[in-house]
Amino acid sequence: MVVLVQGFLGLQGDTLKPPRGSSKGFLFPAGNRQEPKPELNKSLNERLVSQSKKQELHSVKWKGKDLFDLVCRTLGLRETWFFGLQYTIKDTVAWLKMDKKVLDHDVPTEEPKTFHFLAKFYPENAEEELVQEITQHLFFLQVKKQILDEKIFCPPEASVLLASYAVQAKYGDYDPNVHKRGFLAQEELLPKRVINLYQMTPEMWEERITAWYAEHRGRARDEAEMEYLKIAQDLEMYGVNYFAIRNKKGTELLLGVDALGLHIYDPDNRLTPKISFPWNEIRNISYSDKEFTIKPLDKKIDVFKFNSSKLRVNKLILQLCIGNHDLFMRRRKADSLEVQQMKAQAREEKARKQMERQCLAREKQMREEAERTRDELERRLMQLKEEATMANEALMRSEETADLLAEKAQITEEEAKLLAQKAAEAEQEMQRIKATAIRTEEEKRLMEQKVLEAEMLALKMAEESERRAKEADQLKQDLQEARESERRAKQKLLEITSKSSYTQSMNSSTTALPTDLPSFNLISESLSFDFKDTDMKRLSMEIEKEKVEYMEKSKHLQEQLNELKTEIEALKLKERETALDILHNENSSRGNSKHNTIKKVSEGLYLP
Repeated sequence: MVVLVQGFLGLQGDTLKPPRGSSKGFLFPAGNRQEPKPELNKSLNERLVSQSKKQELHSVKWKGKDLFDLVCRTLGLRETWFFGLQYTIKDTVAWLKMDKKVLDHDVPTEEPKTFHFLAKFYPENAEEELVQEITQHLFFLQVKKQILDEKIFCPPEASVLLASYAVQAKYGDYDPNVHKRGFLAQEELLPKRVINLYQMTPEMWEERITAWYAEHRGRARDEAEMEYLKIAQDLEMYGVNYFAIRNKKGTELLLGVDALGLHIYDPDNRLTPKISFPWNEIRNISYSDKEFTIKPLDKKIDVFKFNSSKLRVNKLILQLCIGNHDLFMRRRKADSLEVQQMKAQAREEKARKQMERQCLAREKQMREEAERTRDELERRLMQLKEEATMANEALMRSEETADLLAEKAQITEEEAKLLAQKAAEAEQEMQRIKATAIRTEEEKRLMEQKVLEAEMLALKMAEESERRAKEADQLKQDLQEARESERRAKQKLLEITSKSSYTQSMNSSTTALPTDLPSFNLISESLSFDFKDTDMKRLSMEIEKEKVEYMEKSKHLQEQLNELKTEIEALKLKERETALDILHNENSSRGNSKHNTIKKVSEGLYLP
């Protein structure tokens, strides 16, 4: 016989002992272990399948509890009272009984025989009741699948919020450099009903999911999954098993069984019950053949009877009623020693993980600060290099200017010398003319005129020579100033060069800083913790503080949901609204929630 046990989580490799009274062995090879030799495992003839991993085991005398315990041990699951092994027979769901042999159940004859490891009963308050992280993870996976498969109705704004927590649980903290646009393109995060209800592209949905996802920074995977369950447990269809029934008049109804009690629904309205029977107000539940009877604790209230389609359905209803009622009463009693131990271990584990996260956060912060300091020094070094380059260019321009001024001064000096020479020649010509004898008056007059002209020319030449001399002096002064500017530029360049060498040394020391920080080396001694009374008191105070903060966050969360609902309301296609959408909107407009609706209905037990 081959048995397939399907679930949501891959099984971990482990060697398991056979049940008492059996001599057969059962081996679960881990992913990196060698497969057992065939001659050593000839008795393996049953198989556990959990998604991608398949494990084989063998026995025909096993009871349901043996198979169930083996799966729980393999998963490391201790909160076993929530789960069961489900199978399908003739289109009806059934659960494997713990005290009955596996082969004695009315299971299909074809092989392999398939069982589904699923949550059979749901907690009233997931945060208080689910202790183990593996239990929380299994519930998260199952509830998430039920919402995506639309077995649990979820309004659009809540679907976006739940999707953001699912992304946080899978990807960790949001990083815009890693989680770029389109990283959720292949993820199934929203029910198809919600997607079809609005004229929104996948990019628009991703943008809204990412906006909330970025706000969940700092939450670990288990914290994000618990936030998901805390929101999902307030949905009207969460944890409810529905069965088609008929009352004494033959009216078709739906019976809902959940952690709070029994509820009667109209077939077209699975959100708001017509009648509710809380577990603490039910005196007796029984069935005879296909007729099922609910006797309220208050004898003044009429007994409610209904008929189901099959006797097997009545057995299933009674089984779920007994299990939910037992858990309902168990929650209202003091925790057993086992549960107390599990909760204590969970608190210690939570405190240890919190301290580890704080240590890692401090290390990350110090590393980021060191990187920021290094980047700042690199930026400063680049700035100094740019200043040095600009100073070099200014120095080169100053040198070029000085060369040009020196050349111009030389040319001016040469021109002054040439003018002085011409002035001397003119003076000589004037003396020669004066010495020449002018015989006639006309020649004398002409000669005097020429002398006057020569004197005026000499005067002009002298003035021009003086102007040229002043210009030469000015050029010499400009040359002196240019050389002084060159000297200052060289001095500034030397100062910048010395600063650059100092910055490079600082940068090299800073670059090595992250690897030399003593707090980055996580040795085993730094991760060993001594939980004293003071630590536990401080942890209790922190938990109380977290509860107060959660109440404040809940109010903020509701405001965010309303804001998102208003934002996407304009894109809604009214003609695509389902009956459940309309009913949910009516309940929301009246201010009805899951819990106050059940409370109102249970106070006046009537059947419309």
